[in-house]
Amino acid sequence: MRKKILNYDELVREAGFAINSPTKGCIVILEYGYKIWEIIQRRLDQLIKDTGHSNVYFPLFIPESLMNKEKEHVEGFSPECAVVTHGGGVRLQESLIVRPTSETIMYETYRTLITSYRDLPLKYNQWANVVRWEKRPRPFLRTTEFLWQEGHTAHATQEESIEEVLRMLNIYKTFIEEYLAIPVIAGRKSDNEKFAGAVATYTVEALMRDKKALQCGTSHDLGQSFSKVFEIKFQDKENKQQYVWQTSWGVSTRLIGAAIMAHRDDKGVILPPLIAPYQVVVIPINNLVNAEYIVRIEKELKDKGLRYVIDNRDESAGSKFNKWELKGVPIRLEIGDRECERQTISATSRLGKKVNTPINEFFNSIDSLLLNFQNELFVRATEFQKTNTFDIDQFTEFKNLFGQGKSSGFVKAYFCGSKECEDTIKSETFGVTSRCIPLDETNGEGSCICCKKDVNGKKTIFAKAY
Repeated sequence: MRKKILNYDELVREAGFAINSPTKGCIVILEYGYKIWEIIQRRLDQLIKDTGHSNVYFPLFIPESLMNKEKEHVEGFSPECAVVTHGGGVRLQESLIVRPTSETIMYETYRTLITSYRDLPLKYNQWANVVRWEKRPRPFLRTTEFLWQEGHTAHATQEESIEEVLRMLNIYKTFIEEYLAIPVIAGRKSDNEKFAGAVATYTVEALMRDKKALQCGTSHDLGQSFSKVFEIKFQDKENKQQYVWQTSWGVSTRLIGAAIMAHRDDKGVILPPLIAPYQVVVIPINNLVNAEYIVRIEKELKDKGLRYVIDNRDESAGSKFNKWELKGVPIRLEIGDRECERQTISATSRLGKKVNTPINEFFNSIDSLLLNFQNELFVRATEFQKTNTFDIDQFTEFKNLFGQGKSSGFVKAYFCGSKECEDTIKSETFGVTSRCIPLDETNGEGSCICCKKDVNGKKTIFAKAY
């Protein structure tokens, strides 16, 4: 029996997702964790390609002069940048920035790729690693190096670029809800919280089990801010020179952390079947179990196209149960002498449901079992978010909810959007920030939660966040 309930960092390590590396702030993503990233990558990559994007790869190193071209962008990333000053044993003539994001290195090339309206839209995506120096790293959530995809597009009109921004935001929302079984709120960031250099930033925000918010993905309307700096122009149909309109968007290995935190209990992780490295674990109860029956079960699993593992380790059944519960495998098959004799399957869901049915009947229903499992996780997470979302119109109540720095969920409140109010809220609530203005929120009228100025529009979501 496990002696204690593991915290997030312990769970990531003990369940075999990742461990700390010798490089401070970085992690080693182990096989189990990386399998999840591969599943996420395969599905998202297809969704991205289905919307007309192509994969490319740009350099890890960015000349400092390129980063310095866009002042606001540089100021936003300067504290996080790693800089290479020496190479080959000598000091470089120009320092190189280790990629924190790729706008500058990509857009210098876009300037040469785009000359005519016929070259548009340009829709590129890359799967890459990036480096952002983290003072308080957490596995998957905030690490100095992490993996992600970043899309960068150029368009002939503002309307096309905004359509792209919202299209990709919706793809992220749909993917996270359908695959990770995590409900998210899609919305626009406040001007104070937007991406450095962007006209507007859109986000998908999730609520974790500890009632903190997690930004799961972003989509940026870059307008013409970068195209004017990097001289990315095209000749339109009237033979006039125009600046392109641009977008960028991305999600990262943070999604693995989101899945771990959003679905867990005292026993460990509960993984949604659609992203689980193994959807089924087969555990022979003892070494005398009929090997031919295990082979038959394995064939059924293969024929169903399921991801599975057979645990033949020389350990007690209880120890094996604990291990796979910790790792969050959705369905556990326990095969003993009785199951072999009766040609049945004893199955236990990670959600606690148990069945014992004839083998043919079980495999006829396994797809439904996994689908119901996936749906139940989403329903649970949705109910949790709903229960921990509060409409508040008094700052005193707002501050009391987050008293002593506790995490208390999402708060919906009218907000004037000023930097002064944003800073006041943050300082008086132990770090609560505006997360987004939900796109599906209904317009209304009220007073700013902080300064009491009249606000006509949508309420803003606030929370403590990672």
